[in-house]
Amino acid sequence: MQRRSLLILGGAALASAAAVVALGPGGPPPAATGEAPLMFRDLAARLQGAMRIEVTRHDQTLAVQRQGATSGAGDAWVLPEVANYPVRPEKVRELLVGLTELRLVEPRTANPDMLERLGLQDPEKEGSTGALLRVLDGTGAPIVALVVGRRRVRTQGNVPESVYVRREGETQSWLAEGRLPLDADPQLWIDRDLANLPRERVLRVVVQREGAPALVLARGEGPDGRLGLVEPADAPPLEQTRLDSVGSAFEFLTLTDVHRAADIPGARLGQARFTLTDNLGITVTLHEEGEAVWALLEASGDAEAERLNARWRGWAYQLGAWKRRAFLPLLDDLKAEEAPAGGAPAATPARPAP
Repeated sequence: MQRRSLLILGGAALASAAAVVALGPGGPPPAATGEAPLMFRDLAARLQGAMRIEVTRHDQTLAVQRQGATSGAGDAWVLPEVANYPVRPEKVRELLVGLTELRLVEPRTANPDMLERLGLQDPEKEGSTGALLRVLDGTGAPIVALVVGRRRVRTQGNVPESVYVRREGETQSWLAEGRLPLDADPQLWIDRDLANLPRERVLRVVVQREGAPALVLARGEGPDGRLGLVEPADAPPLEQTRLDSVGSAFEFLTLTDVHRAADIPGARLGQARFTLTDNLGITVTLHEEGEAVWALLEASGDAEAERLNARWRGWAYQLGAWKRRAFLPLLDDLKAEEAPAGGAPAATPARPAP
């Protein structure tokens, strides 16, 4: 994952995404005649010191921490509760730019008893639908502290999105124009895609599962060649679709959780070595923790391998449990189902040419 600043405060990324916001000392220009005023004037300049984002709902809290501005670790935003895993740059940028562009359209109720109708009751209250958004500086002082309520999304063309808001500690509510994408689920902040390599690229797979004989699969010759079992040579009839699932192990590969590689849970299950086209090799080491499957991924080869390792290095990924059979199948996992009594025998796939 790209380890650069997820928000280039004071740089071109923020300027292009929020053209109405000036980054100089003067801040944004006054609102034009008939234009709703900005809720936070001069916010872009103050966000240069942003170090932490917190989103709190009654049943969930998420924190995103900025690294590198003072630590020298490379300017990036990470999830402290998820092993400091990097978040998607555009996610942070979209949220902070949304704050700089938020405009107050009209005041609404200041009666505390009426705030629930707008989704602006205390976010920590049971059943609350609102969220508390806080952007903090390096000392922990809030740059922004805003309760965000119900959104108003209109489908007509060129009609901006709006949302009900109030400042933390105040009861005065507002209808504000702008988009604030608040998510308290960490899964929505990270890039869950690990790889998407088509099955046709897989040429050979060597599976070494703990306590089981090694398996070697190879692709047959010709444009329509499919994976077949090379070793052991005396294998029983196999199901071709199950062999194909090994070749498609890297298609749309996504994570469900992540840990530091040094903290990978569970016991080692085995290792598989995939040889692909374009001089790419991938070694997959699986661990098993109950029904959970955890993987270490390491690529070898040329520039493509370097790009993959830049994403994978140092991390252990939890995968869907079904990936156990794709990455480390047992011979029994590949067997063809026995035909019912009186039925036709199961077909045996052709073996790759030696």
